[in-house]
Amino acid sequence: MNIADLPPGIIDWPRIAPTVLAGETGNASGRAQQLGDIQVRIVEYSAGYLADHWCHKGHILFVVSGALVIEHQDSSRYNLAPGTSWHVADNQGAPHRVVCTEGATVFIVD
Repeated sequence: MNIADLPPGIIDWPRIAPTVLAGETGNASGRAQQLGDIQVRIVEYSAGYLADHWCHKGHILFVVSGALVIEHQDSSRYNLAPGTSWHVADNQGAPHRVVCTEGATVFIVD
């Protein structure tokens, strides 16, 4: 990630219409803002959410509320609670996906 040519600014998250994406089970409701090469998002995962794909993209993820698991295709798992974060680089390590049994709100930079 290269943060360049990014003037100071604010994001008024409630004014951004959410996009709802179905998972294999449950859904994710997200608001996103593109800032040059960087995307920032707030995503609310429903209880019972399981991503419908394995991801190779790099992310920095911060759990605002709730809890979730980042599951890697090689069976490694990262349990995340409020106030914790997880990160991975593009195309590094085994692909990953979100598993969320109780629901969670996360802030993501990718």
